[in-house]
Amino acid sequence: MEKQTELITILGPTASGKTTFAAGLAAVLDAEIISADSRQVYRGMTLGTGKDLDDYVVKGKNIPYHLIDICDPGEKYNVFEYQHDFHKAYEEIRKKGKIPILCGGTGLYIESVLKGYRLLDVPENPELRNRLKGKSLEELGQILSSYKKLHNKTDLDSVQRAVRAIEIEEYYLTQEPGNTQFEPIDSLIIGVDIDRELRREKISKRLKSRLEEGMLDEIRNLLDSGITPEDLIYYGLEYKFLTLHVIGKLRFDEMFSQLEIAIHQFAKRQMTWFRGMERRGFRIHWVKAEAPNPEKIQQVIELVGVRRALLLPEQADIHFKN
Repeated sequence: MEKQTELITILGPTASGKTTFAAGLAAVLDAEIISADSRQVYRGMTLGTGKDLDDYVVKGKNIPYHLIDICDPGEKYNVFEYQHDFHKAYEEIRKKGKIPILCGGTGLYIESVLKGYRLLDVPENPELRNRLKGKSLEELGQILSSYKKLHNKTDLDSVQRAVRAIEIEEYYLTQEPGNTQFEPIDSLIIGVDIDRELRREKISKRLKSRLEEGMLDEIRNLLDSGITPEDLIYYGLEYKFLTLHVIGKLRFDEMFSQLEIAIHQFAKRQMTWFRGMERRGFRIHWVKAEAPNPEKIQQVIELVGVRRALLLPEQADIHFKN
């Protein structure tokens, strides 16, 4: 019997259209989507994280999704928690006889579940935090670099993130991983490849659109609800720069310019991570972002041999080119 694919993974940088593509594929396969986005887990953080929940409705059909809006803003969700939450959703979907589609742009989250990383649940270290109190971001960066080579620049997005990164590295020096370990998952991995200039154009257009839709109001509402500016800045990108504007530390034009640059840099780092995954042994099948979604969906179907390996018998007569 031909081995069934355990998971389809769709990854790509921000503004590549991966969510719309994944939802279209899920509609054809009667699949469910598991999000791999480190910020879309937070409730009330919708425009700034680009949830685009309308994308999960395809031709009037609601596509089930998981790991979006699962915790409150102000919490510090992490890859350890994600790994456990992913597996709960993954097993739930497979028990229904459906195909899980992992979709997102957080490379560490994706790689952690595909490779079955053994991770530790790192508690806060009050003594260490007290020692680091008052240190500048530059000083914290130097301390963090003494533990490891800094591949993930988002660790230095804010003082809070840098302190947490140091806390994690210090904990790993003295602790052995626990017994919890997940097996690697055999996944067909599809990467959405978008031309750099097109990506830049879409990022800028989307940023303007979200500001017009009320992204600043979203920030103000979060602050009014009791979330501190420091907690919002911790989440980086839109939440960092818009919060700095709302509390009067950046003019609107400064905020827009700096945020636009930061998102472009973030998208570049995402692609660097995905290319690194290939060097680490992952096979990624790249599809062009500008190709029509039906064409991309057909490419996935041909890659996975979906009629033979994935579909339930009653689904076998679906015409996928529609």
